[in-house]
Amino acid sequence: MNRQEFLKVTLAGAATVMAGGATSLLTSCGAAPKAATKNDTPLRLSFQSGTGIGESYAEKFDYMESLGIEGFEPGGNELVRNYDEIAKALEGRNIKLSAICAGFEGFILAEEQAAKDAFDTSMRTIVDAAGSLGSTGVIMVPAFNHQVPCRPHTQETRDFLCAELKALGDYALSKGTTVILEPLNRGEAFYLRLVSDAAAICRDVANDGVMCMGDFWHMKEDTGDYAAFMSAGKYLRHVHVASRGGRSMPGEDGELDNYKEGFRALKELGYPYYVSFECGCRSDRSVAVPAAVELLRRQWEEA
Repeated sequence: MNRQEFLKVTLAGAATVMAGGATSLLTSCGAAPKAATKNDTPLRLSFQSGTGIGESYAEKFDYMESLGIEGFEPGGNELVRNYDEIAKALEGRNIKLSAICAGFEGFILAEEQAAKDAFDTSMRTIVDAAGSLGSTGVIMVPAFNHQVPCRPHTQETRDFLCAELKALGDYALSKGTTVILEPLNRGEAFYLRLVSDAAAICRDVANDGVMCMGDFWHMKEDTGDYAAFMSAGKYLRHVHVASRGGRSMPGEDGELDNYKEGFRALKELGYPYYVSFECGCRSDRSVAVPAAVELLRRQWEEA
């Protein structure tokens, strides 16, 4: 064999080995994944008190059931004030309490003891009512921009918040429910603006009574809907939805109202809780509300 023939044989063999090695590498790395199976996670929709149509709770719930709505999200004050009426109206219904939307007095990061005491008392009263009716949790914001004087945004404040939440989480668990941290956009709150930050606090508190949520309106602060929900993972207990331009009924802002990336994350997480309307309505509610429900269900299927 001369030099030229030797090189031909050597290069051909090397090419064969490289091809075989590349094939093995691609196979071992999953280059040909199995076909994805259809995710059967259901979309469970919830309305706040003012979302649907009806004067009494019975009328509101009749309307919600006609649209297949499964959850009802009252405000905390409303729940405590109208507890007997709400409890009676829910009897025999397919509708259950989803989360309870705040409604407490004071705030947890208040520097003034009177405001902190007001929070402690009123929050626990709401948690009592929420737990007795099987709510998934009571939504809370550590501090709104207008709530002053407030503890500064420091590590010491975060440590204080975690300690307070652990005690509150223990109380919520004893009542059969949870407390749910809600991040807000910077126009409403300087503290806790990202879903990932809320999830990090939940991890540090390490208490099954302390969860978090995401709100499509407020999640403009996050890098994206998908990333926001995935960052929450097992701590995600509730979701709010509204139109993405003016916080109105989903669909009223046209092409802006795309929730598919967030829905894709919820489906991948196997999210079992509620997506609840927290929004206004600029047009005829009798037309806009059913259209919004249909929009969300269609996008859920497409996600």
